[in-house]
Amino acid sequence: MRRTMTGVTGVTVCAAAAVLLTGCGSAEPKPAGESERPAASASASSAPAKAGGATHEVTLEVGGTGKTAVMYSGINSGFEQQTLPWSKSGTAELTAAEQKVGYLVNVVPGTITGPDGKLQQAPCVIKVDGKKVAESDGVTTVKGCSYTIK
Repeated sequence: MRRTMTGVTGVTVCAAAAVLLTGCGSAEPKPAGESERPAASASASSAPAKAGGATHEVTLEVGGTGKTAVMYSGINSGFEQQTLPWSKSGTAELTAAEQKVGYLVNVVPGTITGPDGKLQQAPCVIKVDGKKVAESDGVTTVKGCSYTIK
């Protein structure tokens, strides 16, 4: 047996659907390409030093020859195929909170062919303010390079 909506029940369902659909729209349509989110302030890479913060010059280096994938973070971030040797420098701007808990900078290189013909991780170095703070030869330490700036 089939039941159909009639009378008050049908009107109620249609009215409820109309109210729900009306609540989903906005009062004014947005021009194409305009986001619903509020505009963000200046990006971290172009912003001046944060109040009460400290700045550090950071250099990431990956040694070896040929090409390999390199993942890095701390001064921007990326995961790209790079020609070796490779380096990237930038400024890390720490807030007061980051100075207490730390600001992680890391680089994880991919594999290269070692002098013995076997695959090994490419060596890496992290320098902060010109001082070497992390290093991996790619053989005895294969986790890449990581350092927490405070």
